[in-house]
Amino acid sequence: MGSCYGENIRLMVFGQSHAPAVGVTVEGIPAGEAVDMERLRAFLARRAPGNSEFATARHEADEPEFLSGLHDGVTCGAPLTAILHNRDVRTQDYAETRYVPRPGHADFTAWAKYGEARDYAGGGHFSGRLTAPLCIAGGICLQILERHGIRVSARAVEIGGETEKAAMDAAIRAAKTAGDSVGGVVECVIDGVPPGLGDPMFGGLENRIAGIVFGIPAVKGVEFGVGFAAARLHGSEHNDAFIVRNGAVETKTNRCGGILGGISTGMPVVFRVAFKPTPSIETEQESVDLRTMESVQLRVRGRHDPCIVPRALPVVEAAAAIAIYDALLSRRKERE
Repeated sequence: MGSCYGENIRLMVFGQSHAPAVGVTVEGIPAGEAVDMERLRAFLARRAPGNSEFATARHEADEPEFLSGLHDGVTCGAPLTAILHNRDVRTQDYAETRYVPRPGHADFTAWAKYGEARDYAGGGHFSGRLTAPLCIAGGICLQILERHGIRVSARAVEIGGETEKAAMDAAIRAAKTAGDSVGGVVECVIDGVPPGLGDPMFGGLENRIAGIVFGIPAVKGVEFGVGFAAARLHGSEHNDAFIVRNGAVETKTNRCGGILGGISTGMPVVFRVAFKPTPSIETEQESVDLRTMESVQLRVRGRHDPCIVPRALPVVEAAAAIAIYDALLSRRKERE
């Protein structure tokens, strides 16, 4: 069971939360692209568990092991496959949720689709653990994009309804103390995107970005530019006026988020991602026992993030980088 993405590069994420390893295979990265392993390790460390007071206590080294696709630190044209070993697993913590699905989690839908054959431990293939191999692929794409003058950065703009850093941290601490969780919003900015990337309608740049970002567990919404606020504006307020600066066409403002008609304008691509609260909480919740079909009360045990937003920042960057690099390869093909 895997998850695939891409038109020019084909990305498949595989594994389960408590399997021996999780990994990724990427086809289509041209030969000759250098990969700085120290930078990749540092990028993965931003997402890794156990590195802050707001993260799950699960500890994983997240040291990537490349099985193919790299030779002396350079892509060789073969499919690139890398794995991350799962060392710190406690499958016994999930004995109860084998038959009692966690509210807000994919436990029930996994059971509805796969039945008894599903891997329930740690959420199986539906776990946030699968974002680690996504960051391997995205971390490599980020390095390649930088050589094209494109940079991707994400930041938390709201957590638990708060927008100031100290207040956001306090909201997470309060939720953790209460055995609860909070969600939040991540903003991602992609600078240096040239005009002309993307296609109209179904191949639009928004489609490409949203398609992979919605693959991140816990994502419930994506908006570009001013997003839903555009519905409350007049055209005269929302439209971005065109100007000429240094011999190039730009927009005076960027309410469209750097994309018009599914194609990049040359301005920064800006989008925001809404993350729901972590569903695994100690607060008692109502569920059902799938064996008896009777109502039960559930307190989720184990190690979980009271808020996934801090660790989601590199994941959003990784997803955006993969989407932009895929679109960049499309443009290269069009010009050949």
